[in-house]
Amino acid sequence: MPPFRRVALIGLGLIGSSIARAVRARMPGVALAGHDRDADVCETVRRLGLVDEVAETAAAAARGADLVVLAVPLGAMRAVGEAVREALAPGAVLTDVGSSKQAVIDALGDLVPAGVHFVPGHPVAGTERSGPEAGFASLFEGRWCILTPPDGTDPEVLGRLEAFWTGLGARVERMDARHHDLVLAITSHLPHLIAYSIVGTASDLEEVTKAEVIKYSAGGFRDFTRIAASDPTMWRDVFLMNRDAVLEMLARFSEDLAALQRAIRWGDGETLYRRFEASRAIRRAIVDAGQDTPAPDFGRSH
Repeated sequence: MPPFRRVALIGLGLIGSSIARAVRARMPGVALAGHDRDADVCETVRRLGLVDEVAETAAAAARGADLVVLAVPLGAMRAVGEAVREALAPGAVLTDVGSSKQAVIDALGDLVPAGVHFVPGHPVAGTERSGPEAGFASLFEGRWCILTPPDGTDPEVLGRLEAFWTGLGARVERMDARHHDLVLAITSHLPHLIAYSIVGTASDLEEVTKAEVIKYSAGGFRDFTRIAASDPTMWRDVFLMNRDAVLEMLARFSEDLAALQRAIRWGDGETLYRRFEASRAIRRAIVDAGQDTPAPDFGRSH
């Protein structure tokens, strides 16, 4: 038996539509309702048949659901929480997919009605594409979903939510919300910030070099542009909502970057080699953990 009988997806972009597809493929008996504030997205979801019911409002989608998943940008969490709170049934589970967990707790904590179980979550999966047509059922396979349950969360409810995510192919980890935000600041948020910065600098240089930046893009720059192609609304909200953790990691990164700058200036090849060799070991560990492919050039076919 599936852990939930009716799932409401509020937000039907990449993550929301991928959850819908994965539920369809792995939990065919589960009823799916969905809503998105973008009418074009709702029309696309209807055309693709991703859910059983595309509701006119978030509250209508949430009504009668025993699991409500908020798959909206962090900056929209509060408004969506206010929209669905009256529709949440006693015993229902409210979760989300945002990549900053303390911000979600701050936004939704005081809105959750008595009898409703609030368990923030973050499936660490995604691509640079967005929208319902970008989703796919295997997005969560082998990826981690981090849950940050508040103190006192019902173990039976937590077990059901874990079963839901493992049923979609994910591996589940529990974590303190603030610790999650620090970890994701360095593994996800800071790399995106660096990518946006490098691509922005190259864009400024593009006029000077007369299209050579694009014409002679090497693999490293191409990968930065892939990351920098991610949803700007989502990432704007991530940096604003996870401000403290990002700034802490950015300060550490700036110190390390300054150390490399000094090594280059002083011709300190030993320091450079040690840092580069340690970085290669991290890459090997990521591949060994099944979080990327060992194929050369990041698995691209040529």
